[in-house]
Amino acid sequence: MTSPRPPLPPTPPPPRHGSDSSESNPGPALPPILAGGTPRTVRSPEGQLTGTELVRDAHAAATELAAAGAGPNSRVLVEADRDPTVGLARLLGADLLGSATLLADPGWSGTERAGVLREAAPDVVAGGPLPEPTGTVLPHGDDASLFYLPTTSGSTGRARVLARTRRSWWYSFEAFDVGITGGDTVLLPGPPSSSLFLFGALHAMHLGCEVELSRRWSVEETAEACTRATAVHLVPSMLAALLAVLEREPRLLAACRVRRFVCGGAKPDEGLRRRLGELLPDCELVEYYGSAEHSVVALRGADGLLHPVEHVEVRIGDSTDTTGDGTDPGTLWVRSPLSFSGCLESGVLRAVEPGFHTVGDLATGSHRDGFRVLGRGSTTIETGGRLVTAEEVENVLRTAPGVFDVVVAPTPHPRFGSLVTAVLEPESADAVDFAELRRLARESLGSAQRPRRWLSVDELPRTHTGKPARGTVREWLASGELRPEVPR
Repeated sequence: MTSPRPPLPPTPPPPRHGSDSSESNPGPALPPILAGGTPRTVRSPEGQLTGTELVRDAHAAATELAAAGAGPNSRVLVEADRDPTVGLARLLGADLLGSATLLADPGWSGTERAGVLREAAPDVVAGGPLPEPTGTVLPHGDDASLFYLPTTSGSTGRARVLARTRRSWWYSFEAFDVGITGGDTVLLPGPPSSSLFLFGALHAMHLGCEVELSRRWSVEETAEACTRATAVHLVPSMLAALLAVLEREPRLLAACRVRRFVCGGAKPDEGLRRRLGELLPDCELVEYYGSAEHSVVALRGADGLLHPVEHVEVRIGDSTDTTGDGTDPGTLWVRSPLSFSGCLESGVLRAVEPGFHTVGDLATGSHRDGFRVLGRGSTTIETGGRLVTAEEVENVLRTAPGVFDVVVAPTPHPRFGSLVTAVLEPESADAVDFAELRRLARESLGSAQRPRRWLSVDELPRTHTGKPARGTVREWLASGELRPEVPR
């Protein structure tokens, strides 16, 4: 028997006109996805816009897209631009028309791009400079209108094209209580083509913050931007790289204004939390769990466990079973009004059925008491009849001195099925004492979890959000491309 769906939050108020309008001379209508909010300013490496100027550009983009054939229920592909505010204005312009936007990722390979375009089948493709504003448009659609077509991260496999409604992100804005207020300057150090950074940007705009966008991830540029920002959205590998820069650059450390890092994508290890506390003792680390499919699912509490945000239900194990105690790892299932509507296949929306859904993550715990995410089921390694969760091993190995990052993945083996393999990215050429690293593994990991192969690379492959590209590492290991092994 399933429990009733949690009551939905009230639908946000209809969009109002620009914040500098008056009753006698209302400004252009706001894009509906902003739910009545506008940023104070939006900065990028190419310049700065006021909130009013961004709305003006959104109307210019809407006029351009409408002339190209976009309208209610259209699908629009927006090409990446050197200035990320241009792509953002086109997304907001498409939203005014009731169209859904796919933001192209400049890091896609030719094969990846072809696959995404095949599934999305866009009606209009837009790129290049924005036209000069010539007028305004009236908003189309309602809260159930699709506005955004994210792709899954691609860190573990083939990307899919998802569909999100305005309503699902409006609810997500309300649920995302991470301490950011309208007085903050919020930095997004990755490209808007990532749903993690796009959500952070639109959430900050909705709150009336100052927003700083980035065209791509650069740790040096991010460190400089932290002298202006008070809140930063990132993933653990980005935070680790940023702290390394601050450790060796006293000027940037002294000038850092950040008071809150909002961390998604994976669980930061204890060593990373400790480094942050030592370098920036007044800075808070806010951790959340979510996905492109489910948006925000849970925030980490003071007890170290994840707790579902309001209106979200989770179950661990069987989605229909409410009797499990959560002590054994099981599949994490989510039921939420914040979730996606379905996937696009050749331009046709394949709607998801109501109820619980999973992205394949494994977890322990419960909705009531809190839970821990162990990692994606697709990263589980079967070795000698035992199952090993890659993230659990990685969290231990990252605590070793000199280890900047690590991916644990399977090497195919004819007898054992797979060998647990650690592929390390050291902080520098001789930074890791591998004898000490093996001792740490012996003392901290079970026998099945201990890596049987140890490999070192100058740099791990990464997705555009800065996450390690696990799929690429698995391909390297399957092909035998990574050699030689670390000496014993």
